[in-house]
Amino acid sequence: MTPFGEKLVELRESRSWTQKKMAEKLGVSAAYLSALENGQRGKPSRRLLHAVCQTFGIIWDEADALTDLAQASHPVVKISTRGLSATHTRFAHVLADRIGSLSEAQLQAWLLMLEAGSEPRKP
Repeated sequence: MTPFGEKLVELRESRSWTQKKMAEKLGVSAAYLSALENGQRGKPSRRLLHAVCQTFGIIWDEADALTDLAQASHPVVKISTRGLSATHTRFAHVLADRIGSLSEAQLQAWLLMLEAGSEPRKP
């Protein structure tokens, strides 16, 4: 699932809508909506973002936050370590290999640390 997909599920469930009903309201197929919710599709189009905002009365800061979620929701992430050290490249490969085995708590801890710009604790 992607951050945008998670938000779509939250919005849909807040209205007790099925995927089919929400898809009709947004003018997309239920299959496409399901793929977005489950992280099988990349970031949504601007048209779809606009439709979601209109349908759910999302404006201003909330609309900006939704756009940010959409931008950060492509399920395939590419990392270039060109011009960086061998350690950077090794880190990227180890992360790619192990990301699926990290717990939600571990991911949250790393995310908070990286977003804050703090250093990891020394072993």
